Amino acid sequence: MALPYYIFPYLLLLLLLLPSTSESKLTLDYYSKTCPQLSQIITQVVTQKQISTPTTAAATLRLFFHDCMVDGCDASVLVTSNSFIGATERDADINLSLPGDGLDVVTRAKTAVELQCPGIVSCADVLAITARDLVTMVGGPYYNVRLGRKDGLTSKASEVEGHIARPNMSLTQIISVFESKGLSIQDLVALAGAHTIGFSHCSQFAYRIYNFSKKSQYDPSLNPKFALALQKLCANCTKDPTIAAFNDVMTPGKFDNMYYSNLQKGLGLLASDQALASDSRTKEYVDLYAANQTAFFDDFARAMEKVSVYQIKTGRKGEVRHRCDTFNTLNTNMPGQTHKVGQTHKA
Repeated sequence: MALPYYIFPYLLLLLLLLPSTSESKLTLDYYSKTCPQLSQIITQVVTQKQISTPTTAAATLRLFFHDCMVDGCDASVLVTSNSFIGATERDADINLSLPGDGLDVVTRAKTAVELQCPGIVSCADVLAITARDLVTMVGGPYYNVRLGRKDGLTSKASEVEGHIARPNMSLTQIISVFESKGLSIQDLVALAGAHTIGFSHCSQFAYRIYNFSKKSQYDPSLNPKFALALQKLCANCTKDPTIAAFNDVMTPGKFDNMYYSNLQKGLGLLASDQALASDSRTKEYVDLYAANQTAFFDDFARAMEKVSVYQIKTGRKGEVRHRCDTFNTLNTNMPGQTHKVGQTHKA
């Protein structure tokens, strides 16, 4: 029996309201039967690493963003290049400065998980859980991480540019990058709060503090005392490129809303951060989060959940890597030939 014609608009609306196929496959209890101890394993590794190396939280959070913003959360940024697959995402210039502590903690977590649940948990899920646990460890909000992602089958350096915001981009350009991922301006401001932890090298903001213009030595949007302090800190940065400053000069090791209060006072280290406090499109959210940490935490958590399901791979669109830095099967570009990690065979 055919459906009445007036039913079809309602069916279309229902289909539009349903979650995407890939998103709907993710669940909070995805590994409850196949790796029930997953949470405890990762928490133990994360705790030990963060205590021994306090920069781990910021490093891992940045790693998570750089992974998800390029072709989705599929752990493709973790893959290292070799003669078979060429330059990977990690070889893109914006990723060359990704801190080793983030890569290290994910490797440790994945290794620990593999010992207990071999071939079950993807690197993408390990990275997502690790980032969340570290945010919580340093005082940030706890948020749910739905699981079931597969690891991507490609990683190309050539595909990175334009997908990750750079400190010298205009706010309009940054908003455009985020909107292309389905993230709103409010999501952008909330996620920028990740800079409440971590640091930036002098090379990323030196142009703001030396010979900024004919009228001023430093960017006038900077607090004058802060600008002078940065000039002293970065005086030898050309000889020592490792010199860096905390993104949040007040509470650099604590995940809180101080970042936004700093922006209101001209204490934003990066130009892209400081712009948030003055632009009419973003200022209201900066003011809200500076005054209300709970609002910041709630919105940050929601935005992180949105980021974590962006273009994820499920089913045959991905794999569960044995090691996060290499695909299970490497293409040699020779007909009929493949290489599996640890062995060679004819396909």
